[in-house]
Amino acid sequence: MKSRCACLIFLIILSPGCSQKTAIDRHALVSRHNIENTIIDSLNSLSVGNGEFAFTVDVTGLQTFPQFYSGGISLGTMSNWGWHTGENPGNYKLSDVYKTYQVHGLPVDYIHQYRSGEDISKVAASEWLRANPHRIHLGMVGLFITKKNGSEIKISDISKNVQKLNLWTGEIESRFEIDNIPVIVKTVCHPDFDQVSAKVESDLIKEKRLGIKIAFPLGTSQPDGYDFNQPDRHSTTIVSENNDETLFERKQDNDIYYVKVLHRNGVVKETSPHSYIIEPQGGADFEFSFRFSRENIEDLAEDFASTEEAGRMSWEKFWSTGGAVDFSECSDPRAFELERRVILSQYLTRVQCSGSLPPAETGLTYNSWFGKFHLEMHWWHGVHFALWQRQQVLEKQLEYYFKIFDNARQTALHQGYKGVRWPKMTDPEGKESPSTVGTYLIWQQPHPIFYAELLYENEENKKEILNKYRDIVFSTADFMASYAWFDSTSNRYVLGPVLIPAQESLSRETTINPVFELVYWHWGLKTAREWRRRLGLDPEPMWDDIIKKLSPLAVQDGLYLCSSDTKDSYTNPRYMSDHPVVSGILGVLPETGLVDKKILGNSIDTILKKWNWQSTWGWDFPMLAMSAASIGRYEQAVDFLMMDAPKNRYLLNGHNYQDARLAIYLPGNGGLLTAVARMCVEDQFPENGKWKVKWENLNRYVK
Repeated sequence: MKSRCACLIFLIILSPGCSQKTAIDRHALVSRHNIENTIIDSLNSLSVGNGEFAFTVDVTGLQTFPQFYSGGISLGTMSNWGWHTGENPGNYKLSDVYKTYQVHGLPVDYIHQYRSGEDISKVAASEWLRANPHRIHLGMVGLFITKKNGSEIKISDISKNVQKLNLWTGEIESRFEIDNIPVIVKTVCHPDFDQVSAKVESDLIKEKRLGIKIAFPLGTSQPDGYDFNQPDRHSTTIVSENNDETLFERKQDNDIYYVKVLHRNGVVKETSPHSYIIEPQGGADFEFSFRFSRENIEDLAEDFASTEEAGRMSWEKFWSTGGAVDFSECSDPRAFELERRVILSQYLTRVQCSGSLPPAETGLTYNSWFGKFHLEMHWWHGVHFALWQRQQVLEKQLEYYFKIFDNARQTALHQGYKGVRWPKMTDPEGKESPSTVGTYLIWQQPHPIFYAELLYENEENKKEILNKYRDIVFSTADFMASYAWFDSTSNRYVLGPVLIPAQESLSRETTINPVFELVYWHWGLKTAREWRRRLGLDPEPMWDDIIKKLSPLAVQDGLYLCSSDTKDSYTNPRYMSDHPVVSGILGVLPETGLVDKKILGNSIDTILKKWNWQSTWGWDFPMLAMSAASIGRYEQAVDFLMMDAPKNRYLLNGHNYQDARLAIYLPGNGGLLTAVARMCVEDQFPENGKWKVKWENLNRYVK
């Protein structure tokens, strides 16, 4: 990896990759944003995790009260391998939901979501194909505590609760009292295994009033990912047990996984189907570990002490390397909150988004869109890792594109195009999902070129990057070139219809030449052309012709239109909603020479005055910030980052709250990190004396 600034804790150096001579005190930077919470709130749950696996806890440090947190930020136990495919009652196939459009005289099949009132069989197929496979909850682990009268506690019985997340170590400590008896729970996740470990200290253990309860649910496609009301539809079997460990086998339809529990000095007892209690045998403390796996677990589970130490070392390494941004010398009153969001976003994206698959919007906590991930959102989830000198995360996730390459080629071929057409709402195997929107999007298509170019810009071994990703880049460009339609009348290449742009409020049947997609097509093909030059290959004539003759950006009254067909872009409420992606043509996208900065500035001003902000999404604010910064409006960039808007709210735990349906929205966190990194490296914070921002180890954006 290329290190533009090798600044570590307590190491003082002078480097062009830093904004100051003295290294940032990273421990102080991170620790001043440790979370401390004394309020029981369903939105205040906390997570531990390693990117492949996450475990989300309530006020007790475990998952004792799942019903209370359902509908807030629910208590998930989820992984990148934990998926289930239900019985297929109609042997449904994607071809069952094709919708054929005439696209410039040629038939093109799209995988369409049919809805109520349409063909019943297609509706049923759409529903099943969208929901399968789905990510599932792997098991609920909580405390079983009884009151003096023998009844199980309710959440209202908890008093004097204080919960802390130590960001530097990745450990949650939860303190509370039951009947005036203190309970202390420490919760950690192993960095290398899908394992959560905990230590419980309380005199309630001596009194035989505290145990560990395990409940294995039916995995479902619903947001929480679990259902405890259908015990006959799944099985739980104890495969082996001894005084120290118990191995469970879980089976649901054709899907099997295993859970190994380390419970030294504890006895496992079944209380009902799929439910168990671990009863500690003496003492005033009890340690245990739960390890989850798709495969049978032969090894011993790691105990609490070793898991705690491994987690501490892993988190210390994470915070001590990669990028850092320190706002402590800024006098603007918003600076501390911005710094808090940046630190917590780094924690959350490592826990939820740093695994081997592109993340879902709600990560590994609960299901958004059945737990499937959206490849147009991978930009917001993944780009910041490379900018914060954690390219290895993005590189790891790009292996997914090699895995699904053949599927993407088949999609393009079936539709009559060259190259590869990447899916939108997809799963670990790269299967597309029916949609009235998603399958018509095209703005995810240039993303892999952007990722490859970002790695090329910031890696030392450029030849290796070129050779590794050349097929991805060239096949992506081949699709983009064959997708563009040549209009002989205007002597221009045209995008659409049929398409839905990044601003999803536009119509698929009528949208033509959306401005964001036009600029992205131009940049993507020019970059692919540059890759051919770097590799000593001849130019591709079709790419050159499209670059030269791509349709111009639609302008009216000194404003960029959403697309060339939406003449009422700034008067029709429909077009003043969803993502204000006109702003992304410069900022999210690099300089192309296509964008007039004055017109873009006018467009941003009109968006600010007229937009329906309730309809926006969390990544719109960093997008607008990068756009404003790119035309020299640095103070406005910060205003957008910190804008008081419904979808720009960051909770105590750092999550970017959208609404009751999406209490977590990780593209917002990733977008924030991308914008801040770029504004640091390109010196785009306000020059008003209030923003003395210190930073180190950040990579440059693509050109």
